[in-house]
Amino acid sequence: MDNGGLNGENPPPPHPDLSVSASDDEDLVQSVLNGSLPSYALESRLGDCRRAAGVRREALRRITGRSLDGLPIDGFDYASILGQCCELPVGFVQIPVGVAGPLVLDGVEYYVPMATTEGCLVASTNRGFKAISASGGAESVILRDGMTRAPAVRFGSAKKAAQLKFFLEDPANFDMLAIVFNRSSRFARLQSIQCALAGKNLYMRFTCSTGDAMGMNMVSKGVQNVLDFLQNDFPDMDIISISGNFCSDKKPAAVNWIEGRGKSVVCEAVIKEDVVRKVLKTSVPALVELNMLKNLAGSAVAGALGGFNAHASNIVSAVFIATGQDPAQNVESSHCITMMEAVNEGKDLHISVTMPSIEVGTVGGGTQLASQAACLNLLGVKGASLVSPGDNSRLLSTIVAGSVLAGELSLMSALAAGQLVKSHMKYNRSSKDMSKS
Repeated sequence: MDNGGLNGENPPPPHPDLSVSASDDEDLVQSVLNGSLPSYALESRLGDCRRAAGVRREALRRITGRSLDGLPIDGFDYASILGQCCELPVGFVQIPVGVAGPLVLDGVEYYVPMATTEGCLVASTNRGFKAISASGGAESVILRDGMTRAPAVRFGSAKKAAQLKFFLEDPANFDMLAIVFNRSSRFARLQSIQCALAGKNLYMRFTCSTGDAMGMNMVSKGVQNVLDFLQNDFPDMDIISISGNFCSDKKPAAVNWIEGRGKSVVCEAVIKEDVVRKVLKTSVPALVELNMLKNLAGSAVAGALGGFNAHASNIVSAVFIATGQDPAQNVESSHCITMMEAVNEGKDLHISVTMPSIEVGTVGGGTQLASQAACLNLLGVKGASLVSPGDNSRLLSTIVAGSVLAGELSLMSALAAGQLVKSHMKYNRSSKDMSKS
């Protein structure tokens, strides 16, 4: 909205609804339309974020000739997103937040907020929580906690690239590199450096702890410190990109599935036979067989990468959106293998989810917005832990895994009992849709 293409001839007249009620805003709209005032500069020029959004919205309406009447603009704190969450705002999208619970996890009850537009999802997860609670609760273990960033550098030859690889992987050099890396933040602590060579190109996967932040910015700053330091001893090193995709962020990748990224969590529960029968409406043998044929063998037939589950991403996305996480990181955060086994002489069901790359934080980014902060507060993980840095984000990761455990248990039971279509017909269709049936 800030280029010469905004000058269209005969723009539509002002819409009466609008966003632009003060007469002096009309001059601003015209300035945006003719390119003399860049749309991105409205906030700094006006010092009023709500007014800037209204001017931008009206300019957009005139450019496109299309109404934004259904997109709300009032009732949102636009100043809270300035410079950190969203640029060029013209309104906000409303997503309903449901709550499922209690999730009994590690002896504590949690009521889990889920932002979704999919009918059945909250209800189904809630049923899983009920089954877990009735069986004594779930338990979790955090296996690893470290965010990664992997720059790509290039040398004149593969031999020279290998020399840097050997240097970085030499334990004698690690302490020195850690000191350089850790200058980026009082919470950043370098854990390891893993290298991969492709010809004369070197990819260096740095892993570090990041406190209660998800940590992408923190680890990137640390990596930049190390690259600047290395340039002194390796002057012929050509830095191609601070991210070379060996990280790997927001993409399915075997390195995250095997090595982990963010929080690596396993969560388990033993569901009693009578609970399986009465709450889940199925049987232990049916669930074990379905899990083997669907989540394990079926996923293998599909060539799945980290997708050995029924619908982990459904729950991860809903909790991520409610709590202000980066929804694009649902890609690797939903890596999950669901296991089911008959125990206690075949009467009860042992179910577990192993999730190697849950990427969450309780400070920074969208977690600072009022609605998302309220959802974090509901879980008792808002902000930074005052007791031990990282405790809140680690707890959030276990709640995500516990919620996935419940979602897997309930959906698999619905499939085993043939209930899936029936429940979606009941909860996932509007009365308008159903009237057409």
